[in-house]
This record gives sequence, structure tokens and C-alpha cells, in this order.
Amino acid sequence: MLSSSIVVLFLASANAPSLLYQTYESAWHAGALIGTIAFATYAVAVIGGLLWLDRLSERLGRRAVLLTSIGCQVIALALFTLAGSFVPIFIGRALQGLASGAVFGTLSAIMIESDKERGPIASAASPGTGSGIGALLSGFLIQYVPGPTHTIYLVLGSILLVQGVLVFRLLPAPGRQPTSVLSLKPRVSVPPHARAVFIACAPVIFVVWGLSGFYAALSPALLRALAPEAAGWQSALPLFTLLGTATVMTVVLRHVSGRAVTVVGLLMTLAGLGVTVAALASSSVGLYLTASVIAGVGYGPGFQGPIRMVTAGASDRDRPALMAAVFVVAYLGLGAAAIVPGALTSAGIPLTRVAAGLAIALAVLGAVALVTVVRAKGKVESDAD
Repeated sequence: MLSSSIVVLFLASANAPSLLYQTYESAWHAGALIGTIAFATYAVAVIGGLLWLDRLSERLGRRAVLLTSIGCQVIALALFTLAGSFVPIFIGRALQGLASGAVFGTLSAIMIESDKERGPIASAASPGTGSGIGALLSGFLIQYVPGPTHTIYLVLGSILLVQGVLVFRLLPAPGRQPTSVLSLKPRVSVPPHARAVFIACAPVIFVVWGLSGFYAALSPALLRALAPEAAGWQSALPLFTLLGTATVMTVVLRHVSGRAVTVVGLLMTLAGLGVTVAALASSSVGLYLTASVIAGVGYGPGFQGPIRMVTAGASDRDRPALMAAVFVVAYLGLGAAAIVPGALTSAGIPLTRVAAGLAIALAVLGAVALVTVVRAKGKVESDAD
């Protein structure tokens, strides 16, 4: 499915620089907080795109907006390739975020419209698939291919250009509608019939995407701290394991009710966070990778379930704004889980202590989210299942 593959490539491109931040920091004599700011720039820009640019597809047509977003992604990757300081990195990350925010709601809506049963599954599985592929591919290319700060971006940019050609050929070009500044006012809304479900599911989405932010921002450095002799590509294993397992679970549980999947996701997320704390306390790489598997079993259902619950019964007109609301909550969780640890480690607090504290905080929030979903059982089931 073209829409799903675009989400995969956008997220792969977004995660490709993660393993290179320490290389950049050493080469450009920057502090650890700089990498965190670059990560946060992307998350904030995604939210900005979701809030202000998501309606462009209604005014200019889906094909025009998708082509523009793909073009912005290619420009961002070119900036990364030519970067000699963090300034092009920041600009590129902002471009990536705005491009992603402009189309994520629309792409999710296209997936769900095209197949009411498998569309929500594809929408939930695509972000994790893209992030995991981006991290692992970046790790292998950094380790084994010359020009590690260039090759990954050239590969991803080439694939994006092919996708742009497919979008141009396969999607229709409807007539342009009048566009004004007022038409671009933030449009992230939840239809009245879905509000109770959304309120119950929002904490779940925040926690599971906070979990992915934890792994994206901290796991490469954590693995190197636990195993200094590990190869560069191995530092991508925790994130790839988390997201690969999540994708598998999204498919395996596709026929289970949305609420049951959400509860399973939260329980396994809590278990994964607990094993993570134990792994950090014992400095065990094996236990940390085990925690990645368990957390991945939670992350997949923990995002798939809320999407299925929230979008049940939503009209084609309401769905893009509703999915934008879902992704705003998701990226708030991801951004918070990346920014706070970066600030704390820059203040001199040991990385493993920061990671353990973040895992405990996410576990507490996850427990609260579980109670919220269980208590909302009657109303959620009547609205969503």
C-alpha cells in the first residue's frame, strides 16, 4: 500500500540520524544536549504540521500535498548529507517534522478509507516499521559502508523520489480550492461521539509513544554504556527489536477487540519497563534486549488498540482531524521522553540513572492509563466495540 510505504519512509528518514548524533557532537565539538534539541525540533515541528498544515490536502488536493511533503523530506536529507555543523541538521529536522505533520493524518485516513478492517492495522504498524528500519539500516551503513554520514541519506532520498513518482502517477489531481490564511487555522478535533473514547485512550497513546521516544533517544547510548565493545550497528538493536516486535503484534492481534488489545498493550508495556529497570540495575545487555522484546509486545497493541477504538464509527470527513489529534498526543509523548532525559544528562546525571528514572515515570503513567481504560469500560465499549 503506497500510503503505508510513505509513512514507513518518512519515519525511517526521521530516525536515520539518531545513531549519528554522537558522531556529530564529537566532530563539531557540541554538547550532548545538542542531539536532544535536534530530536526535539523534529517532534515540535510534527505537532506544528499537524496543527496548521493538515488541512492543506483538502484545499490543494492530496497529491499536491504529498508531493510537496516528499520534496521537503528529500531536501532535509540533502541538508543532512552536506551538513558541516548542527545548523543544517536543525533546519532539516524542522522540514522533516513539518512535512510529516502535514500528511500523517491524511495518510492514516487514506489507509482506513481504503480498507476498514486492515487500514487501522496498517496505520498503527507503519510508524514502528519505519522507525525500526531507519535505525537498523543506519546502523549497518554506519558500520560497513564508506561515508556513514552520507550514504544512509542518499539511499533514503532515492527511495523517496521513487515514491514521489508513484504518487504523481497513481493519485488524481483534483481542482484547486480557494485557500486563505484562516483556512489553515489549527484543526485537530474529536467528534462528539468519540470524545469519551479519546479521553480514555489519550494517556495510553502518550505512554506508548513515550516508550518509543525513550528507545529512540536513549537506547543507542545505553547499549554502548552497557557494552562498550559493541559494534555500531548493534546499538540500533534495542530500538529495532522494540519496533519489530510491535509490528508483529499489531498483525497477530488484528482480530482482537480494540479495548482488549489496549489492555494487553498496557500490561506488557508495564512489564517491559520493569525489566528495563532491572537490566539497567544489573548492567545486563541480554536483559535489556529481552526488555525490548517485552516492551515491543506492549507498544504494538498499545497503539493499535486506541486507533481502532477512536476511529470506530468516524466519518471520512472527520477522520483526518481525528487522526491528527491522535498524532499530536503521540508526538507530545515522544518529545517529552526525548527532551527531559537529554536535559538531565547534560546536567551531569549519569545516563543509566536518567534512563531508569524515565522508565519508572512511564510505568507510573502507564498504570494510571490502565486504570483509566478499565474504569471507562462501559462507555468505551458502547462507543467503540
